[in-house]
Amino acid sequence: MKKQPSSTAYRSGMADDYRASDAGAAVVLSGWVHRRRDLGGLIFLDLRDRSGRIQLSLGPDWTPAGLLERARGIGAEWVIRVEGEIVRRPTGSENPDLRTGEIEIHVRRLDVLAEAETPPIPVSLVTGELPAEDLRLRYRYLDLRRDALQVAIATRHRACQIVRRYLDSQGFLEIETPMLTRRTPEGARDYLVPSRIHAGEFYALPQSPQIYKQLLMVSGFDRYFQIARCLRDEDLRADRQPEFTQIDAEMSFIDENDIFRIGEEMVATVWREILGVDVKLPFPRLTYREAVERYGTDKPDLRFGLAIIDLTDLLQSADFRLFQETRETRSRIRSLVAPGGAALSRKELDDLASVARAAGAAGALWVRHTADGFAGQFAKALDDATAARLVAEAGVGIGDLLVVVIGPTGANGTSPRPADSALDALRRHLGDRLKLKPEGGHSWSWITEFPLFDFDEDAGRLVAMHHPFTMPHPDDVPALLDAVREPVTTERARRVFEMGLRSRAYDAVYNGMEMASGSIRIHDAGLQRSLFQALGIGAEEAQSKFGFLLEAFRFGVPPHGGFAFGFDRMAMLLVGGTSLRDVIAFPKTTTARALFEGAPARVENEDLAELHIAIVDSHGRNSQRG
Repeated sequence: MKKQPSSTAYRSGMADDYRASDAGAAVVLSGWVHRRRDLGGLIFLDLRDRSGRIQLSLGPDWTPAGLLERARGIGAEWVIRVEGEIVRRPTGSENPDLRTGEIEIHVRRLDVLAEAETPPIPVSLVTGELPAEDLRLRYRYLDLRRDALQVAIATRHRACQIVRRYLDSQGFLEIETPMLTRRTPEGARDYLVPSRIHAGEFYALPQSPQIYKQLLMVSGFDRYFQIARCLRDEDLRADRQPEFTQIDAEMSFIDENDIFRIGEEMVATVWREILGVDVKLPFPRLTYREAVERYGTDKPDLRFGLAIIDLTDLLQSADFRLFQETRETRSRIRSLVAPGGAALSRKELDDLASVARAAGAAGALWVRHTADGFAGQFAKALDDATAARLVAEAGVGIGDLLVVVIGPTGANGTSPRPADSALDALRRHLGDRLKLKPEGGHSWSWITEFPLFDFDEDAGRLVAMHHPFTMPHPDDVPALLDAVREPVTTERARRVFEMGLRSRAYDAVYNGMEMASGSIRIHDAGLQRSLFQALGIGAEEAQSKFGFLLEAFRFGVPPHGGFAFGFDRMAMLLVGGTSLRDVIAFPKTTTARALFEGAPARVENEDLAELHIAIVDSHGRNSQRG
């Protein structure tokens, strides 16, 4: 038996290193007692370490008598070191659920390295309901001993190394960027760090390495990447954490096709090496407008069809008030044809309106197509000619269900509207209900040409849809330059927003989830100033906030662009998890608290004073308890 890489003074290898072919070998193992079984003459201990579990057997024929007695007092989660011999288990006693299930260790020596109290949460739980998540987060260091989390964290590590190897093979340099940065004026709220040395001044923790990676392109590092830690002070959900990790990359002298190839091959390598799945390349591409028009969302699940069909021209002439009211308005009559949907019960059909309303629309209408014709909420309005057109042009076959939503669409290049969101929700709902999604499907796509701007109703101004360094679509640059010649007003901003100007921004989408964002960046200082102006950022403010970037642009900037893949989300999907907390070693709760360490916490007045900070109430009085 050769020496194992994990050999130390406390062990010759890990529990999972050994198999039946090693029978007769002497081994030294260390780990935690997973469980103990006392059969009188024999005592069995399951030893657990990071690699897995192996059975220890203590019996009168091979274990010293005194040791056999002492072993009866050993409890779960005690840390032990054992010496013994690998033997095959007796026939019929093998455990097929363990990779080491054909063997056991005949223990000749056992040392207790640390005793343990009864854990407040079960560690050896394989089946059954887990304790409440808050309790598990309070004792996260114990929860991490569970097999599922051990596998999840190990899988995350493997994915990280695969990404590093792939990007290195493509000529990327891994470069770290600062964690103490300047505040970013756009996007989510920053976490601020007071400076002790510079009174009254603050660093910000990075929301992303965006500006730094652009400066690296100015510096001549053609290909940069980083497994980057990012922090955002934002409201949390199951798929959000205040601190998160992204695969951040930037390249020079490229266009979208070059970036897409790198992103696709990186993902395909990870999926192949971890899941054994061959991702189909290249990913299909849809423009933002196509995605919203066909699927009602900028992150469509392409594992199944059920594309949206516009029936405005076909149904406006029908004798149905809601259809006729769309004439000479921006409202559209758009539909989904659900194959086999006519078999849904009346309650299931009535639920469709609730799904649409929950997404912001007024509701949804439906008709079934049966052997006797159309039946349902607007069936009486369908004359023979209109019914024939629905069959021929919309493809509504016998046994199918036609679902209709009325309202304006954001497919003109602005944000999705309630009708779009309702159709997206109905499509996903029907996809689940009618089992249209293939089991184990892996569908990736790129969504391109995102809108350049969004509109902030409260502030009455334009905001960048992605970020303010995104290159406009070349065909829309003239319209942008014309727009910034006018005075900055709310009316002008709204008008520019409704123009639906496009950008060279893109997202990678997997099974209906956004997995990455990126763009080609602006590399012309004049165009960058124009975009700042469109966002209401004047020359003086632009210099104050972005002067260092604009200064760098004076010295030769290559065309460049990149992407950021959400690494936590990627790891979550690779292990089949449902929350980012499944793959982060020490996550925060949905209220951004670390329960096991009690963070955030109050700071003493003396410590605050050293940072030139005082906490005051609404009347300006010091409210911090000493």
